[in-house]
Amino acid sequence: MKSQKKPAVQIAFLGSGNMAEAIIKGVLDADLCKAPALMASDLSENRLKTLHQSYKIRTTHSNREAVREAELVILGVKPKTVEAVLAEIRSELGAKLLISVAAGVPLSRLAAGLARESQIIRAMPNAPAKVQIGATVLAPGKGVDAAHLKRALQIFDAIGKTWVLDESHLDAVTGLSGSGPAFAFVMLEALADGGVKAGLPRKIAQALAAQTVLGAAKMASESNEHPARLKDFVASPGGTTISGLHALEAGNIRAAFIDAVEAATQRSKELGKT
Repeated sequence: MKSQKKPAVQIAFLGSGNMAEAIIKGVLDADLCKAPALMASDLSENRLKTLHQSYKIRTTHSNREAVREAELVILGVKPKTVEAVLAEIRSELGAKLLISVAAGVPLSRLAAGLARESQIIRAMPNAPAKVQIGATVLAPGKGVDAAHLKRALQIFDAIGKTWVLDESHLDAVTGLSGSGPAFAFVMLEALADGGVKAGLPRKIAQALAAQTVLGAAKMASESNEHPARLKDFVASPGGTTISGLHALEAGNIRAAFIDAVEAATQRSKELGKT
């Protein structure tokens, strides 16, 4: 009896961390391809075993094997190992599309380690990709064709919403959507603390804070209204909300958030030069 031939690998993941897993889950949930058409490579046997057991994808310790069999490659290794991995896969990649989610690694650094015909897209997804409501910005390199960009959009749309911008904007993207979830978590913690101070049980306060911010974000995303108009919709004259807003303004909350994004953006620029 002849052995059944394995299906071609459509996407190879080099590095199998949390973001790779989020993309794997999103791709499978969106039925962009079947599990046997995905392959992940990693040095950790335990990590590969976990991914295979959870998603039934193929795994390997060899980056070259993963790239050789794949149509498209997603690079998710640590920035300090990028050059070594690119040197390893260069001969196998050829003109295949490489999408890099390696934080802070510019297109020029990626291109320098690959063959001239390689097509490269730099992607900046964020942590909520783990629950398929991430925000991703794609920055295509020179020569990326429409078909490859469309494929990249399909992949990242499976874990949230995706935008295409010039690479010059990616430091600001990192400062806003990359670091932004942490700022939102601080806000959630503070809102819950406020609820506890007002007498609510801790678990109820945390749940109310999370659902409230989730609902507000959904309203802002789907209504296409300016946030100021939505704020005015909630704030009745002489009511509770305007009193709370006054307290926030007294605490310079707007300036604090602006400063946070600006500081994260500046740090992204600094890291990109190292």
